[in-house]
Amino acid sequence: MFRLFTAVAAACTLSLAACQQGKGANTTTDSTVTTTSATTTAAGAKDTETKPGKMASNAEIIARKQVPVLCYHQIRDWRGSDSKSAKDYIVPIAAFKEKIKMLADSGFHTILPDQLYKYLTTGAALPSKPIMLTFDDTDLDQFTIANPELKKYGFKGVYFIMTVSISRPHYMNKEQIKQLSDEGNIVASHTWDHHNFKKFAGKDWETQIDKPTKKLEEITGKKIDYFAYPFGLWNAQGLPELHKRGFKMAFQLAEKRDPNDPLMTVRRILDSGYWSAKTLSNSIRNSF
Repeated sequence: MFRLFTAVAAACTLSLAACQQGKGANTTTDSTVTTTSATTTAAGAKDTETKPGKMASNAEIIARKQVPVLCYHQIRDWRGSDSKSAKDYIVPIAAFKEKIKMLADSGFHTILPDQLYKYLTTGAALPSKPIMLTFDDTDLDQFTIANPELKKYGFKGVYFIMTVSISRPHYMNKEQIKQLSDEGNIVASHTWDHHNFKKFAGKDWETQIDKPTKKLEEITGKKIDYFAYPFGLWNAQGLPELHKRGFKMAFQLAEKRDPNDPLMTVRRILDSGYWSAKTLSNSIRNSF
Protein backbone atom coordinates (compact mmCIF):
# COMPACT_ATOMS: atom_id res chain seq x y z
CA MET A 1 0.00 0.00 0.00
CA PHE A 2 2.92 2.28 0.70
CA ARG A 3 4.86 1.77 -2.53
CA LEU A 4 4.28 4.97 -4.46
CA PHE A 5 3.63 5.10 -8.16
CA THR A 6 1.87 7.75 -10.21
CA ALA A 7 -1.58 6.21 -10.55
CA VAL A 8 -2.05 5.63 -6.84
CA ALA A 9 0.14 8.20 -5.08
CA ALA A 10 -2.77 10.18 -3.72
CA ALA A 11 -4.61 7.05 -2.62
CA CYS A 12 -1.62 5.70 -0.75
CA THR A 13 -1.19 8.95 1.14
CA LEU A 14 -4.78 8.72 2.35
CA SER A 15 -4.26 5.07 3.20
CA LEU A 16 -1.91 5.84 6.09
CA ALA A 17 -4.50 7.84 7.97
CA ALA A 18 -7.50 5.70 7.10
CA CYS A 19 -5.94 2.35 7.84
CA GLN A 20 -4.50 3.65 11.10
CA GLN A 21 -8.10 4.04 12.23
CA GLY A 22 -8.59 0.37 11.46
CA LYS A 23 -5.53 -0.51 13.52
CA GLY A 24 -6.93 1.33 16.51
CA ALA A 25 -10.10 -0.72 16.28
CA ASN A 26 -8.37 -4.07 15.98
CA THR A 27 -9.33 -5.17 19.47
CA THR A 28 -12.83 -3.72 19.42
CA THR A 29 -15.47 -6.42 19.32
CA ASP A 30 -18.90 -6.07 17.74
CA SER A 31 -21.14 -5.73 20.76
CA THR A 32 -24.19 -6.91 18.83
CA VAL A 33 -22.74 -10.38 18.34
CA THR A 34 -23.53 -13.34 20.49
CA THR A 35 -22.01 -16.78 20.30
CA THR A 36 -24.37 -19.28 18.72
CA SER A 37 -24.64 -22.97 19.44
CA ALA A 38 -23.53 -25.55 16.90
CA THR A 39 -26.02 -26.36 14.17
CA THR A 40 -25.79 -30.07 14.94
CA THR A 41 -26.98 -31.30 18.32
CA ALA A 42 -27.56 -34.61 20.03
CA ALA A 43 -30.00 -36.95 18.34
CA GLY A 44 -33.55 -35.76 18.76
CA ALA A 45 -32.60 -32.31 20.06
CA LYS A 46 -34.21 -29.31 18.41
CA ASP A 47 -31.93 -26.89 16.57
CA THR A 48 -32.60 -23.20 17.10
CA GLU A 49 -30.26 -22.20 14.25
CA THR A 50 -31.46 -21.44 10.75
CA LYS A 51 -31.64 -24.79 8.95
CA PRO A 52 -28.97 -25.26 6.23
CA GLY A 53 -30.45 -24.25 2.91
CA LYS A 54 -32.75 -21.56 4.32
CA MET A 55 -31.56 -17.98 3.85
CA ALA A 56 -30.95 -16.28 7.18
CA SER A 57 -32.25 -12.84 8.05
CA ASN A 58 -29.84 -9.99 8.74
CA ALA A 59 -30.50 -10.39 12.46
CA GLU A 60 -29.64 -14.09 12.28
CA ILE A 61 -26.45 -13.34 10.35
CA ILE A 62 -25.39 -10.75 12.93
CA ALA A 63 -26.12 -13.22 15.74
CA ARG A 64 -23.79 -15.91 14.41
CA LYS A 65 -20.36 -16.09 15.98
CA GLN A 66 -17.91 -14.16 13.83
CA VAL A 67 -15.14 -16.01 12.03
CA PRO A 68 -11.68 -14.42 12.41
CA VAL A 69 -10.55 -12.73 9.20
CA LEU A 70 -6.98 -11.41 8.99
CA CYS A 71 -5.75 -8.73 6.60
CA TYR A 72 -2.20 -8.52 5.20
CA HIS A 73 -0.46 -6.13 2.81
CA GLN A 74 3.30 -6.37 2.32
CA ILE A 75 5.30 -9.38 3.53
CA ARG A 76 8.92 -8.22 3.58
CA ASP A 77 11.63 -7.08 5.94
CA TRP A 78 11.54 -3.48 7.11
CA ARG A 79 13.77 -0.90 5.43
CA GLY A 80 15.35 2.21 6.85
CA SER A 81 13.02 4.30 4.69
CA ASP A 82 9.85 2.73 6.12
CA SER A 83 7.90 5.11 8.34
CA LYS A 84 6.62 4.11 11.76
CA SER A 85 3.04 3.98 10.49
CA ALA A 86 4.02 2.05 7.36
CA LYS A 87 5.46 -0.74 9.48
CA ASP A 88 1.97 -1.59 10.70
CA TYR A 89 1.28 -2.87 7.16
CA ILE A 90 4.64 -4.51 6.50
CA VAL A 91 5.04 -7.88 8.23
CA PRO A 92 8.68 -9.03 8.31
CA ILE A 93 9.24 -12.38 6.62
CA ALA A 94 10.38 -14.32 9.71
CA ALA A 95 7.48 -12.90 11.75
CA PHE A 96 4.97 -13.87 9.05
CA LYS A 97 6.29 -17.43 8.97
CA GLU A 98 6.12 -17.63 12.75
CA LYS A 99 2.52 -16.41 12.75
CA ILE A 100 1.36 -18.85 10.08
CA LYS A 101 3.02 -21.69 11.98
CA MET A 102 1.30 -20.52 15.16
CA LEU A 103 -2.09 -20.67 13.41
CA ALA A 104 -1.39 -24.20 12.21
CA ASP A 105 -0.04 -25.37 15.57
CA SER A 106 -3.09 -23.85 17.28
CA GLY A 107 -5.42 -25.97 15.17
CA PHE A 108 -6.81 -23.27 12.88
CA HIS A 109 -8.21 -24.26 9.50
CA THR A 110 -8.40 -21.70 6.70
CA ILE A 111 -11.73 -21.22 4.99
CA LEU A 112 -12.66 -19.36 1.81
CA PRO A 113 -15.42 -16.81 1.21
CA ASP A 114 -17.90 -19.30 -0.22
CA GLN A 115 -17.72 -21.28 3.03
CA LEU A 116 -18.16 -18.14 5.13
CA TYR A 117 -21.11 -17.04 2.99
CA LYS A 118 -22.88 -20.39 3.38
CA TYR A 119 -22.22 -20.40 7.12
CA LEU A 120 -23.60 -16.89 7.58
CA THR A 121 -26.62 -17.31 5.32
CA THR A 122 -27.65 -20.93 5.97
CA GLY A 123 -25.80 -22.10 9.09
CA ALA A 124 -23.67 -24.54 7.07
CA ALA A 125 -20.98 -26.27 9.10
CA LEU A 126 -17.39 -24.98 9.20
CA PRO A 127 -14.20 -26.81 10.17
CA SER A 128 -13.00 -26.49 13.74
CA LYS A 129 -11.28 -23.16 14.53
CA PRO A 130 -11.98 -21.54 11.14
CA ILE A 131 -10.00 -18.52 10.01
CA MET A 132 -9.68 -16.55 6.78
CA LEU A 133 -6.41 -15.08 5.53
CA THR A 134 -6.76 -12.14 3.15
CA PHE A 135 -4.13 -10.17 1.21
CA ASP A 136 -4.70 -6.69 -0.25
CA ASP A 137 -3.15 -4.66 -3.07
CA THR A 138 -1.50 -7.25 -5.39
CA ASP A 139 2.00 -7.09 -3.85
CA LEU A 140 4.41 -9.57 -5.42
CA ASP A 141 5.63 -10.81 -2.04
CA GLN A 142 2.16 -12.24 -1.43
CA PHE A 143 2.88 -14.63 -4.30
CA THR A 144 6.58 -15.28 -3.70
CA ILE A 145 6.57 -15.43 0.12
CA ALA A 146 3.07 -15.71 1.57
CA ASN A 147 1.63 -18.28 -0.83
CA PRO A 148 4.47 -20.85 -0.45
CA GLU A 149 4.27 -20.47 3.33
CA LEU A 150 0.52 -21.10 3.32
CA LYS A 151 1.05 -24.19 1.16
CA LYS A 152 3.28 -25.75 3.84
CA TYR A 153 0.25 -26.07 6.10
CA GLY A 154 -2.42 -26.73 3.51
CA PHE A 155 -3.76 -23.20 3.95
CA LYS A 156 -5.57 -21.16 1.30
CA GLY A 157 -5.89 -17.39 1.00
CA VAL A 158 -8.02 -14.64 -0.49
CA TYR A 159 -6.23 -12.12 -2.71
CA PHE A 160 -7.91 -8.74 -3.19
CA ILE A 161 -6.43 -7.40 -6.41
CA MET A 162 -5.97 -3.72 -7.27
CA THR A 163 -5.88 -3.99 -11.05
CA VAL A 164 -3.95 -0.79 -11.86
CA SER A 165 -0.83 -2.37 -10.37
CA ILE A 166 -0.91 -5.67 -12.30
CA SER A 167 2.48 -6.37 -13.93
CA ARG A 168 4.11 -3.26 -12.50
CA PRO A 169 7.44 -3.65 -10.67
CA HIS A 170 7.01 -5.37 -7.28
CA TYR A 171 3.44 -6.43 -8.09
CA MET A 172 1.93 -9.64 -9.41
CA ASN A 173 1.37 -10.23 -13.10
CA LYS A 174 -1.61 -11.90 -14.76
CA GLU A 175 0.03 -15.32 -14.82
CA GLN A 176 0.74 -15.25 -11.09
CA ILE A 177 -2.79 -14.13 -10.29
CA LYS A 178 -4.20 -16.94 -12.42
CA GLN A 179 -1.90 -19.45 -10.72
CA LEU A 180 -3.19 -18.42 -7.30
CA SER A 181 -6.74 -18.95 -8.54
CA ASP A 182 -5.91 -22.27 -10.23
CA GLU A 183 -4.34 -23.53 -6.99
CA GLY A 184 -7.62 -23.08 -5.13
CA ASN A 185 -7.16 -19.64 -3.63
CA ILE A 186 -9.75 -16.92 -4.20
CA VAL A 187 -9.04 -13.87 -6.33
CA ALA A 188 -11.34 -10.95 -5.52
CA SER A 189 -11.82 -7.27 -6.33
CA HIS A 190 -10.11 -4.31 -4.64
CA THR A 191 -10.92 -1.55 -7.17
CA TRP A 192 -8.78 -0.20 -9.98
CA ASP A 193 -6.51 2.21 -8.08
CA HIS A 194 -7.54 2.06 -4.42
CA HIS A 195 -9.99 4.95 -4.68
CA ASN A 196 -11.98 5.67 -1.51
CA PHE A 197 -15.32 3.81 -1.79
CA LYS A 198 -17.09 6.52 0.22
CA LYS A 199 -16.32 9.00 -2.58
CA PHE A 200 -17.57 6.91 -5.51
CA ALA A 201 -19.83 8.86 -7.84
CA GLY A 202 -20.88 8.76 -11.48
CA LYS A 203 -18.36 6.91 -13.65
CA ASP A 204 -16.42 5.71 -10.60
CA TRP A 205 -18.65 2.64 -10.39
CA GLU A 206 -17.59 1.63 -13.87
CA THR A 207 -13.92 2.57 -13.45
CA GLN A 208 -13.41 1.21 -9.94
CA ILE A 209 -15.76 -1.77 -9.90
CA ASP A 210 -17.09 -2.91 -13.28
CA LYS A 211 -13.92 -2.80 -15.37
CA PRO A 212 -11.62 -4.30 -12.68
CA THR A 213 -14.13 -7.08 -12.02
CA LYS A 214 -14.32 -7.92 -15.73
CA LYS A 215 -10.53 -7.92 -15.98
CA LEU A 216 -10.14 -10.31 -13.05
CA GLU A 217 -12.79 -12.61 -14.51
CA GLU A 218 -10.88 -12.66 -17.80
CA ILE A 219 -7.64 -13.50 -15.98
CA THR A 220 -9.04 -16.25 -13.75
CA GLY A 221 -11.85 -17.57 -15.93
CA LYS A 222 -14.06 -17.43 -12.83
CA LYS A 223 -16.83 -15.17 -11.57
CA ILE A 224 -15.67 -12.55 -9.06
CA ASP A 225 -18.05 -12.64 -6.09
CA TYR A 226 -16.17 -10.76 -3.36
CA PHE A 227 -14.86 -7.25 -2.74
CA ALA A 228 -12.67 -5.45 -0.19
CA TYR A 229 -12.99 -1.73 0.53
CA PRO A 230 -9.83 0.36 0.04
CA PHE A 231 -8.61 1.53 3.45
CA GLY A 232 -11.47 -0.54 4.92
CA LEU A 233 -13.77 2.46 4.40
CA TRP A 234 -17.41 2.07 3.35
CA ASN A 235 -20.75 3.84 3.55
CA ALA A 236 -24.28 2.51 3.57
CA GLN A 237 -25.24 4.54 0.51
CA GLY A 238 -22.89 2.57 -1.71
CA LEU A 239 -23.85 -0.93 -0.56
CA PRO A 240 -26.82 -1.29 -2.96
CA GLU A 241 -24.40 -0.76 -5.84
CA LEU A 242 -22.44 -3.83 -4.75
CA HIS A 243 -25.62 -5.88 -4.54
CA LYS A 244 -26.62 -4.63 -7.99
CA ARG A 245 -23.32 -5.98 -9.35
CA GLY A 246 -23.85 -9.41 -7.85
CA PHE A 247 -21.26 -9.39 -5.08
CA LYS A 248 -22.03 -11.90 -2.32
CA MET A 249 -19.93 -10.28 0.42
CA ALA A 250 -17.65 -7.30 0.96
CA PHE A 251 -14.89 -6.94 3.54
CA GLN A 252 -14.02 -3.86 5.62
CA LEU A 253 -11.62 -3.56 8.55
CA ALA A 254 -12.54 -3.43 12.23
CA GLU A 255 -15.64 -1.22 12.41
CA LYS A 256 -18.99 -2.58 13.53
CA ARG A 257 -20.97 -4.32 10.84
CA ASP A 258 -24.04 -2.69 9.34
CA PRO A 259 -27.00 -4.48 11.00
CA ASN A 260 -29.01 -3.89 7.84
CA ASP A 261 -26.34 -5.36 5.56
CA PRO A 262 -23.87 -7.53 7.47
CA LEU A 263 -22.80 -9.47 4.37
CA MET A 264 -21.43 -6.29 2.81
CA THR A 265 -19.60 -5.23 5.97
CA VAL A 266 -17.71 -8.35 7.07
CA ARG A 267 -15.04 -7.46 9.63
CA ARG A 268 -11.29 -8.07 9.32
CA ILE A 269 -8.39 -7.12 11.54
CA LEU A 270 -4.97 -6.00 10.38
CA ASP A 271 -2.09 -8.22 11.48
CA SER A 272 0.37 -5.50 12.42
CA GLY A 273 4.03 -5.75 11.54
CA TYR A 274 4.75 -4.88 15.16
CA TRP A 275 2.87 -7.87 16.54
CA SER A 276 4.39 -11.11 17.74
CA ALA A 277 2.66 -14.42 17.12
CA LYS A 278 1.39 -14.33 20.71
CA THR A 279 -0.06 -10.85 20.25
CA LEU A 280 -1.81 -11.97 17.08
CA SER A 281 -3.25 -14.98 18.88
CA ASN A 282 -4.59 -12.75 21.65
CA SER A 283 -6.07 -10.30 19.15
CA ILE A 284 -7.86 -13.06 17.26
CA ARG A 285 -9.39 -14.28 20.51
CA ASN A 286 -10.40 -10.79 21.72
CA SER A 287 -11.59 -9.34 18.41
CA PHE A 288 -13.95 -12.07 17.27
